[in-house]
Amino acid sequence: MVTAGASEALYVCTQTLFNKGDDILIPNPGFLAYSSYAKLAESNPVEVTASFENGFKLTVADVQEKITDKTKALILNSPSNPTGAVMDKEDIKGIADLATDHDFMIIADEIYEKIIYGKKHYSPGAYSDNVITINGFSKTYAMTGLRVAYLAGNEVINEELLKVHQNCVACASSIAQKGALEALTGPQDAVKSMIKKFSRRRDLIVSSLRDMGYECSDCDGAFYAFPKIERPQEFVKKAAEAGVVCVPGAPFGSAGKEHVRMSYANSYENIEKAMNIIRDLKY
Repeated sequence: MVTAGASEALYVCTQTLFNKGDDILIPNPGFLAYSSYAKLAESNPVEVTASFENGFKLTVADVQEKITDKTKALILNSPSNPTGAVMDKEDIKGIADLATDHDFMIIADEIYEKIIYGKKHYSPGAYSDNVITINGFSKTYAMTGLRVAYLAGNEVINEELLKVHQNCVACASSIAQKGALEALTGPQDAVKSMIKKFSRRRDLIVSSLRDMGYECSDCDGAFYAFPKIERPQEFVKKAAEAGVVCVPGAPFGSAGKEHVRMSYANSYENIEKAMNIIRDLKY
């Protein structure tokens, strides 16, 4: 089903599937809207913590520990916003097996699927029928403002999702859909070139932060770094005053409270400037 962006796809899934009192497992740290979607459906967001020591990658054990008879779904995001973590195949498959065994749904937010450096993307949809896969064009094809994405699930669930979708937005823009089709079926050279540039920027920001003494995971995907920084609120304020915009990690979950999210969806030259400013930052 084509949707008006991945955000609408997530909203449709949560409004269709979640009921009052359900437990919804969400990654911690994770995209801050996941918790909001669960609450809008009167469900309970339950944080599943991905440890900094494991590069913020969720494991089978992390998820299994949180499963109860009230667990209705897990929202999974790899590559991750805000951490850039890319989950391992063994954990993706293992978590998919848990969904089958315990009869809960996985909503797989795979919007950063193509933006990966030196690793491979694995989808839980390859290992279980209890999966709805969400993807789109905002990140891979830089079509953010055109608001076009899609979701894929089994036919029975899709019929139910369609009822919410039709009464929410009717349809994604037909003009945006034409553009998305051309992006998907046309040459992919621009995508490869963009990812190569992102990889170079990732290397710059991660190595710069580490040189300054900040702990930072490898950030194998997406375009975010999530370094561990003391007094993050104060750091963010001082950085903004000096001309560098980043955001505190606390809104992304309790495991993000000692971190700061930095986006490197910017030019290499601007990232160099930003790192020089941060290097001289007094806070």
